[in-house]
Amino acid sequence: MRFYISFVRIVALLGALALFSTQGHAQPAPKAKAFKAGAATSNITPFLGAGIVGNFTIPPATHINDELHARCLVLDDGTTKLVFVVVDSVSVNREVFDEAKKSITEATGIPAENMMMSATHTHSGPSARGENPLKIGAAFDDYQTFLARRIADGVRRAVNNLQPALIGHGSGQVPQHVFNRRWKMKPGTKMINPFGGEDKVVMNPGVQNPNLLEPAGPTDPQVSFISVQSTNGVPFALLANYSLHYVGGVPNGVISADYFAVFANRIGELLKAERTDSPFVGILANGPCGDVNNINFAGPAEKRVPYEKMKIVANDVAQEVFKVYQTIKHNDWVELKAAQSELTLAMRVATPEQVKWAKEALAKPPTISPVHRLEKNYAERTLSAADWPKEVSIVLQAFRIGDLAVAAIPFETFTETGLELKAKSPVKPMFVIELANGGYGYLPTPEQHELGGYETWLGTNRVEKEASRKIVGKLLELLAQIK
Repeated sequence: MRFYISFVRIVALLGALALFSTQGHAQPAPKAKAFKAGAATSNITPFLGAGIVGNFTIPPATHINDELHARCLVLDDGTTKLVFVVVDSVSVNREVFDEAKKSITEATGIPAENMMMSATHTHSGPSARGENPLKIGAAFDDYQTFLARRIADGVRRAVNNLQPALIGHGSGQVPQHVFNRRWKMKPGTKMINPFGGEDKVVMNPGVQNPNLLEPAGPTDPQVSFISVQSTNGVPFALLANYSLHYVGGVPNGVISADYFAVFANRIGELLKAERTDSPFVGILANGPCGDVNNINFAGPAEKRVPYEKMKIVANDVAQEVFKVYQTIKHNDWVELKAAQSELTLAMRVATPEQVKWAKEALAKPPTISPVHRLEKNYAERTLSAADWPKEVSIVLQAFRIGDLAVAAIPFETFTETGLELKAKSPVKPMFVIELANGGYGYLPTPEQHELGGYETWLGTNRVEKEASRKIVGKLLELLAQIK
């Protein structure tokens, strides 16, 4: 009996101690959310002799001024990982990006819809589009195979570099380097196109052309950026976005990543991002700038030595980012979200009249002057359109990083489309990356199609004239999903 009473007292005492423990002391705090980030670069420079694309001739590469890279950033909020890849290329086929994403998913488990891959649009690199950019299912050439593997390697290395991190974002203004390149001209100005017709606007009309009337569209001077630091405040990656086509000034036959790479290096210098464990990774993605370049046609003519202008532009953009960088807050955790959708667009079809014109243009003897210097080029493009599929399925994406949104479009997108998305997005601030997850040529608005000009010509533009409106509508739906 005494043993039983003692046992009951012991049980009661233990219960009282447990009650005191729960009432008198705080319970263990839930595990804090941890944010991580990792970055890496992957060299994608081709061999000398590779054809350099970006113009109507394709010279073989005889020199490399600066190496080309796939620049990779991985963000991880503990539940979701997001991947950004920016490739030094004029354009990359969707199939190449898809192959890279497949390899990354197999190695890391990150879903493809959480990867946003884009091209910078340098005009001084090799083709990543194969023989026919719109021939679905065509076998990869050697460079496409190499590129897909190197992109995957870069992302896997960035995942390996994941570390506890702080993240912030900001934006500034760099208006002095963006000019709309499509111009309306004074009444009576002839604007003949390669098809023998007449346009209402002209691309790159020439500096101080006396017939200039007004630009046909706006520009977007905003430079936006995402910054990541180690937990002790040392910067290790920065992804920026600026809506400027490219700069150029690269000699014929020379490979260069253009001002995108100069910016990447310069922002690292300004941030004094010296690290011993892994190099700082600067990245500049291209925003909607299909109708924008860095030439002030209404201003005085400039004479620059090779690479000079790209250094000026890159430094000005980097200086603005650095200035704003001093004012932003870096957070130890933000929520990440992603949404993706496929959108089917109709392809443009050459009319019987256009096919007839193309055949006649190509049959002209050299003694007959063409109606336009690009007449034969566009005659060939018109006939090649017969091999295009009737429709194409494109990838559209929206990411959210805390209170910031990023959207992706696989075209050389007109600036006004980017501005429309910024204005209407349910998540603000936001920015748009063009030539992302594929590249299908130019994306004029329906109104710009009515004006004509290089970006609207069949062969430069490949999809239905209402495409930009459908893309904006779908992206706004995706942005609402991640709100």
